[in-house]
Amino acid sequence: MKSLLSDEVVAVRGVLTDTHPVDFHALGLTGAIDRLTLPLRKRGTVVHLETPHHSVEVDRQSATLLYRAAQELLSNVYKFAQASAVTIRLGCVTHGMSHGLQLKVTDDGGGFDVPAAMTGRHTGMGLRLMRVAVGLAGGEVTIDSSAAAAGTCVTVTLPLD
Repeated sequence: MKSLLSDEVVAVRGVLTDTHPVDFHALGLTGAIDRLTLPLRKRGTVVHLETPHHSVEVDRQSATLLYRAAQELLSNVYKFAQASAVTIRLGCVTHGMSHGLQLKVTDDGGGFDVPAAMTGRHTGMGLRLMRVAVGLAGGEVTIDSSAAAAGTCVTVTLPLD
């Protein structure tokens, strides 16, 4: 008998797709993001999920935005990075007097040319849309990658204040 959990997220043409609505109440944000890693794990990618601040209250809008960002980032790892390992870190950060939630996805796969992806006509649309959505919420997206170097790190920060 197949696990119900393994049927909830599938890789279709290299895109991670939910087959069931996200239930943050039942799974929590961390559980929902962990569920997104199933196709990577099935492929043999080692996944590290770090959540140093377990008791942080996250409003549904922020949780949804961080979940969708994780979905885009993990889908890109699945489709393009050929990574053997990925680390997902979800926690709180403090910048001066303000507090925020931060999602950081780091892989050891092939990097990419960030400026080209963010301006190209046929590439990077998911990253661009994610950057716009996060910006509209008062947050920030930073991407550290290079076509010449291995690995990519994308950080999404949303304000808590």
